[in-house]
Amino acid sequence: MSTVSVVAPASGLKSRAAKSPGTTVTDPALVKRAVKAAALGNAMEWFDFGVYSYIAVTLGKVFFPSGNPTAQLLSTFGAFAAAFLVRPLGGMVFGPLGDRVGRQKVLALTMIMMAAGTFAIGLIPSHATIGVGAPILLLVARLVQGFSTGGEYAGASTFIAEYAPDKRRGFLGSWLEFGTLAGYIGGAGLVTLMTALLSADDLTSWGWRIPFLIAGPMGIIGLYLRLRLEETPAFAAEVAKAETDRPKVPLREMITGQWRALLLCVGLVLVFNVTDYMLLSYMPSYLTGQLHYDETHGLLVVLGVMALMMIVQPFAGALTDRIGRRPVIATGCAGFLVLSVPALLLIREGSLLAVALGMGALGLLLVCFTAAMPSALPALFPTKVRYGSLSIGFNVSVSLFGGTTPLVVTALIGATGNMMMPAYYMMAAAVVGGFAVWRMAESAGRPLPGSAPSVAGREPSVAG
Repeated sequence: MSTVSVVAPASGLKSRAAKSPGTTVTDPALVKRAVKAAALGNAMEWFDFGVYSYIAVTLGKVFFPSGNPTAQLLSTFGAFAAAFLVRPLGGMVFGPLGDRVGRQKVLALTMIMMAAGTFAIGLIPSHATIGVGAPILLLVARLVQGFSTGGEYAGASTFIAEYAPDKRRGFLGSWLEFGTLAGYIGGAGLVTLMTALLSADDLTSWGWRIPFLIAGPMGIIGLYLRLRLEETPAFAAEVAKAETDRPKVPLREMITGQWRALLLCVGLVLVFNVTDYMLLSYMPSYLTGQLHYDETHGLLVVLGVMALMMIVQPFAGALTDRIGRRPVIATGCAGFLVLSVPALLLIREGSLLAVALGMGALGLLLVCFTAAMPSALPALFPTKVRYGSLSIGFNVSVSLFGGTTPLVVTALIGATGNMMMPAYYMMAAAVVGGFAVWRMAESAGRPLPGSAPSVAGREPSVAG
């Protein structure tokens, strides 16, 4: 092995290798820029993707007109869930491609596709204008979004993990989900502002298009940030030892050769995403559609919860470096198992204080996952298959369990009349996640599988 020293010359981000035995030594300035680019790009992507959830009630009126609000919401969330059905396909395309041609190139490509799909939604005529063609075009745009997102999270988390020093991987990785929350807050804040300033008729006729059209310039910014980065030291080392220009790994090896790690990945991602989409995507519609809560106040509560999560996020990430990923994830699973019912009962009580307390409790428990997963999941797989295997496992789990959460829970409430279904669904996910974390190995402070130990010359910082 050789020590790789990464530097950032004035012309852009480059990497150079110096022969000496031992470890990979990363330049903290380059690490900081890499983390910012991945996190900011992720924020752009999840602003685009998240806006759909926050304005779901209005979209139901525009694209699925009917006299039944529940049917409208189900149709809208059906289109939301459809995007997740193609995510595994995107993962099977972009993941292996990222192991073949590089992480940075694929992340730039997913940024372009996501922005294009979201921008297109803002241009689609309403059902009143072109009839059934409107929901069909909406579905096509959502499929483009879902396909591109299939390569996003796994690539961004792999990118940060492979740049980060071993002892700071949890802290630096937590900024990826900090970017996700920032994107959600941007989307929720914009929808809240429009809801407060526009009349219901204006919002339905043209106002709903604004957040989707913003995706164009935001995508250009994210693309610029990602194109400025070079490949990770771990990928560069993998290419250097390969017999050809790029390592070639069959798709079958990414699956059958990593079956145990894939099963753990699916279980961890299940609890992570069921609780994530329940809180950040489904709850705004639950408050307005099921509990008849004021739409603006409901969005403001969710906005406040996400702001609280952002504050706690980097501290929780640093905690995973000190005490390990497993204890933090296990705490989240135990918390959702015990507190989901009390939290939802508080939310159903209806007062602003009770809703805020219930949502805040769930948000703090969710931080246990958002802080630990970006560093824990890449550590399940060796470098040569990391992007591909993680993309497949992550997206299969999200498609089956995470993205379908709003649709399934809405349908369960409609079928049973039981308003506590969201709590029961989160509790079931916590059981699965608890088993997965029990079986996973601790990765805090250790080199990534297949990579040399990684250290920094001085303490890296994301701030500044």
